[in-house]
Formats: sequence, structure tokens, C-alpha cells
Amino acid sequence: MAPYEASYGRKCRFTICWKEVGERKILDPTTMSWIEEANEKVKLVHQRIQAAQSRQKSYADNRRKDLEFVVGDLVFLKITPLKASLLSGKGKKLQPRFVGSYKVIQRVGNVAYKLELPLSLSGIYNVFHVSMLKKYHPDPSHVLQPESIEIDETLTYEEKPVKLLDRK
Repeated sequence: MAPYEASYGRKCRFTICWKEVGERKILDPTTMSWIEEANEKVKLVHQRIQAAQSRQKSYADNRRKDLEFVVGDLVFLKITPLKASLLSGKGKKLQPRFVGSYKVIQRVGNVAYKLELPLSLSGIYNVFHVSMLKKYHPDPSHVLQPESIEIDETLTYEEKPVKLLDRK
């Protein structure tokens, strides 16, 4: 179905053919051949657009994957850069995108999961969309625990250097 037809519920009348749909008028042979050629070109363009749409859909479908987790699975949690900087005190660019591994406690609906979070993250609601989770494949180098920092009532923190690298 053409976009115009889908939007307005009727077929589009082109400038080359301003008659009602289904109505045919007999014109001289030179005009008819020109109109038929134009209609054939419109059909060809429509077929090519449909072919391009189906090709792009197949590309998108190959990259798309439906994630499902079972109760008891371990997952990484994706954190936004702002929350990440609050968690560890590092800048946005140096912050890891995923932390954890956290255990799935319950499936909530079709695309949400409830996680078992540590006490240091007790201020965060523990139900997350599937797009915020990543399957954990056991590897000791993957485990990233957020550092504990002290946040006062004004939600500020003090940055402390970990190690001095050089002195002048």
C-alpha cells in the first residue's frame, strides 16, 4: 500500500491523470502512450521502493535480537554516565558502561526484570528494562563493582586521588 493511500484512505491522483479512480477517458493515441509510459514508470518506482524497504527490513531483522533471561541468570546492568559518575567519582568518558553481575530475581511483564542489587545501590529501583541488561558470561575480568563513596545531603561528593603519578 502506498504511503498516501495509507494516510488518506484513497488512491493518489497524479498530476498526469486528474480523473477519478476507475474513470477512463479516451484521448488521442499520442497522449495515451505518454500517460501509459508515466503510469509504468510510477509502477516501476513503487516496486523498487518496496524492494528497498524489504531489503532494509531484512538487514534490521538480522541485527535485532530478542533478549530473555531466566530467574537466576547473572546480568550486567547498563548505567548512564551521570549515575556512573555519582557511583565512582570518575569522569563520564572513563566510566564503564556496564556494572555488576547481578542476579535476576523475577520477570516483570514481557520486557522488564527485577534484579538483586547490593546495599550500596539500595537507592535505585530494582526493576529494569531488558535494553538496560546484558547477559553475563562468566569471566573474572568482567566483574566491575561500583566504588563506595559518601554522598552528603546536598548530593555532592569529594573526589580523592587514588595515586600520585608524578611530582614537580
